[in-house]
Amino acid sequence: MDAVRATRNLRHPVSLRTADYDYTLPEELIARYPTERRDGSRMMVLHRAEQRIEHRMFADFPSFLQSGDLVVLNDTRVIPARAFSDDGRIELLFLEPMPSGPHTWKCLVKPGRKMRIGALVHVGGVAGVVRGIEPQGERIIEFLGAVDLEKHGEIPLPPYFERKPEPSDNVRYQTVFAREAGAVAAPTAGLHFTPELLARIPHAFVTLHVGVGTFRSVLVEDIADHRMHSERFSLSEETAAACNAAKRIVAVGTTSARVLESIGRPLRAASGSTDIFIRPPYTPRAVDMLLTNFHLPQSTLLMLVSALAGREFVLRAYAEAIRERYRFYSYGDCMLIV
Repeated sequence: MDAVRATRNLRHPVSLRTADYDYTLPEELIARYPTERRDGSRMMVLHRAEQRIEHRMFADFPSFLQSGDLVVLNDTRVIPARAFSDDGRIELLFLEPMPSGPHTWKCLVKPGRKMRIGALVHVGGVAGVVRGIEPQGERIIEFLGAVDLEKHGEIPLPPYFERKPEPSDNVRYQTVFAREAGAVAAPTAGLHFTPELLARIPHAFVTLHVGVGTFRSVLVEDIADHRMHSERFSLSEETAAACNAAKRIVAVGTTSARVLESIGRPLRAASGSTDIFIRPPYTPRAVDMLLTNFHLPQSTLLMLVSALAGREFVLRAYAEAIRERYRFYSYGDCMLIV
């Protein structure tokens, strides 16, 4: 990793301008539905040392692993977090439960003008009162009882899908290893894995509950001024021990990478929240390889990938992916950085 990084930094000066992490994507390359098979996606491989791009299929992923490697995946489960008020006037996105009460939630709401402090809303017959408004507009809503999101909520698909969720999304917008409920977006690099492929590779799990901030754009001109959203995570003693014994750690997805890099090597058991912003210039402390999907322009996720592989190399790869008609975003193809 050190030799790769040194070579990259000599070739490519670091840019902190948000505008330098931009690209133009044809609308038709946004994957609004998954491939027929989970493991049927294409996989672009970025060889950092040689600055070389290779085109493979995700099914080839195990062939890039060596003895002693450990693949680390995020086992968060997407909850049916999007719901509507009983009168249909308010849309709510249940972000996370709050410690201030047993039925108190942090929510995004639309339209916000109808949800001022003291406003009343009913979801599934349960009344809620707006108790506070966060700096970025989230509402703290105290409900008088438990809201049954399994019955009254739906999977919150990313806005760029531009469609309503369908029954198949309840399965395909979850990883096959999802078990810890709490995310409002899927850890999409993990969507490619099948139980059969997972059984063939050494792996361990972390948990990071993906928040709505994953879709928020960087609105400042200098990325050093951007403040990351915070997301809840946990890393077990078992996973920490497996990581510390591994020769190389292969993070599946930016969410797994953020957990690992929040702690660094040697890994230790931990839980809490992280707001780590991985962007150039950054020296990875735990992750040796990264499997990830293609990300939105000017996003923190694109900046994270650029921190590991170099901005110019990543943008060259994205341009080639567009020419080669790769499928982008959550249900799209993937990239392996080696």
